[in-house]
Amino acid sequence: MNIEVLNKNGRTATIAIKDIDYAIANTLRRIMLSEVPTLAIDEVNFIKNDSALYDEIVAHRLGLVPLKTDLKSYELKETCTCKGAGCAKCELNATIKVKGPCMVYSSDIKIQDPKITSVYDNIPITQLLENQELDCELKIRLGKGKEHAKFSPGFIYYRNYPNIDIKNATSKAANDKILAACPKDVFEVSNNELKVKNILNCDLCKACEDIASDFVEVKHSETDFIFFIESFGQLVTRRILREALKVIDEKLNSFDKKLKSSKKEEGKLATIKNKISRK
Repeated sequence: MNIEVLNKNGRTATIAIKDIDYAIANTLRRIMLSEVPTLAIDEVNFIKNDSALYDEIVAHRLGLVPLKTDLKSYELKETCTCKGAGCAKCELNATIKVKGPCMVYSSDIKIQDPKITSVYDNIPITQLLENQELDCELKIRLGKGKEHAKFSPGFIYYRNYPNIDIKNATSKAANDKILAACPKDVFEVSNNELKVKNILNCDLCKACEDIASDFVEVKHSETDFIFFIESFGQLVTRRILREALKVIDEKLNSFDKKLKSSKKEEGKLATIKNKISRK
């Protein structure tokens, strides 16, 4: 496997992963979406809610607020030493107490740990009229996307890496046709020669090949893939990829141990059968 960062801009990254197959590519995508843990509001205790929204709707909105995540300081409840009872290592308290008239925003969430804050301060939660109040006690914990979408770290997808072959010297008429046909501005003409300007823009529509197959051939690679990772802000894109690879490694080690254990059990069973058959 060869990983190359093609483009990085804020909370988005485009990465080329080469020398893998479809199974590994889809496994990596699914692990990033559903197995990389992030922090989110999990429980809401309403002391007072005078807003026009039901408690359930406010709780749902609070749960979907992305929170900056510190994976070094917090653990999943199922792996914590407290065995899920809830302690400082796996649970974090927060409050929200606002009096109207105003719009309640994600910035109004006051979290016990100053390192953990909402990624975006301007997410609207609910509106309060004059003398209306919203008073809640919140519990935050680590979770995984397979449990609930609020724990998913981002939007991730991939596509096959395009291989574009300019086979013959093209004429000006052919160049003009290809440039006009391509909807993604993949090509450019330099010194009367057709060249690939930005291969990342190519989505394998093959519009150029359809109109000028004698000059351009577009194929998709079955071993190289382009991954698009858009973080919701809880973790940086690099950390999402690293955590996903770590999870895959742990799963493979666990599978290997179970496989070896299974072989040992098969060996013991075969020994017992041999003894019985001799008797």
